[in-house]
Amino acid sequence: MGKALFITGTGTDIGKTYVTGLIVKKLRDAGLNGGYYKAALSGAVTDEQGRLQPGDALYVNEVAGIGESIPNLVSYIYPEAVSPHLAAKINHEPIDFLRVEKDYRRAKDKYEYLTMEGSGGIICPLRWDETQHVILDDLVKQLDLGVLIVADAGLGTINSAVLTIEHLQARDIPIRGIIFNNYIPHDLMQDDNARMIEAMTGVKVLAYVKKGDRELDMDVAVLKGLYE
Repeated sequence: MGKALFITGTGTDIGKTYVTGLIVKKLRDAGLNGGYYKAALSGAVTDEQGRLQPGDALYVNEVAGIGESIPNLVSYIYPEAVSPHLAAKINHEPIDFLRVEKDYRRAKDKYEYLTMEGSGGIICPLRWDETQHVILDDLVKQLDLGVLIVADAGLGTINSAVLTIEHLQARDIPIRGIIFNNYIPHDLMQDDNARMIEAMTGVKVLAYVKKGDRELDMDVAVLKGLYE
């Protein structure tokens, strides 16, 4: 059985999938057996044959050169670009977490380094009905995963990053570090954002990703060490 790492973001549309693609690509370019898995994806598009296509998962699959089939990348795919709990209600297809765990374990058995991407931020509701109330961090706890946080480098990131970190710490979820996305080198505010987050939480910014980067600027040995 391989090792795994969970990727969360400080919010929606901060580049979590883009950074995840760079992470898996870095591992595979180093000759390591890196894979990808996501429990639920909403906002999927329909192809010409009317089939739902999970864009985020397909992006990582292509960029990292994994070559995995769609059913093995994502357990639940919804067309609506809303929180998974709401998309599940709309489609009358609630997430079965026994199925998610089974799919996750199968992926972890196949890949030496499995990267599991979350949906939105760490408090994103996955299921909220008369049967279960489950948010994303419940799943992370269930699977006993450590978390790497993707945060936008710009204005407002101190608040969102510190709140995300404090929530994870309150749930006793291990935090492996932070990656800054949309980073502008030598930008006074962004460099101060990193310093303040580290000072306020003790969690390190491990890498800085600029717009258009095709490679993750992180030593592969350090990256490997984030997986459990």
